[in-house]
Amino acid sequence: MQRSQSKLYTPNLLSLATHLADFPLDKGFGFNAQGRSRTCGSTIDLGVDLDHEGRVIRLGMQVSACAIGQSSAAIMALGAKGRLPSEISGAKGAIIAWLNEKVEPGISLPKWPKFEALEPARAHKGRHDALLLAWTAMTQALSTAQSSR
Repeated sequence: MQRSQSKLYTPNLLSLATHLADFPLDKGFGFNAQGRSRTCGSTIDLGVDLDHEGRVIRLGMQVSACAIGQSSAAIMALGAKGRLPSEISGAKGAIIAWLNEKVEPGISLPKWPKFEALEPARAHKGRHDALLLAWTAMTQALSTAQSSR
């Protein structure tokens, strides 16, 4: 399969990273996780609160990453509210399959709002860990939440 030569850092992708300011991290979150990319050194501290049904009601992050990592974290956060842990882990699995090209022909991007902005990063394997960083931290925090119920 031939990869497109599209520009990696598009204005849309870069503007998404600014949404991280909408998700400040504080010490009041019920469930927390940290992550670090072994490939690029990107880091994340993440906190999340759930409602009585286990749906995400609030989250915050502190992200130190490239624009791909920052934008991916913002995309995850923008679409996470109201989601169950199974939906978020399912999205992470779909992203991993998409990054590894383990998708059937005709299946495009993982179904998550604004995810299309990350499509150019697929061709850059060195950015995959940064792209997955927030998703991994979120699923870790949610697994802690599920084990405490």
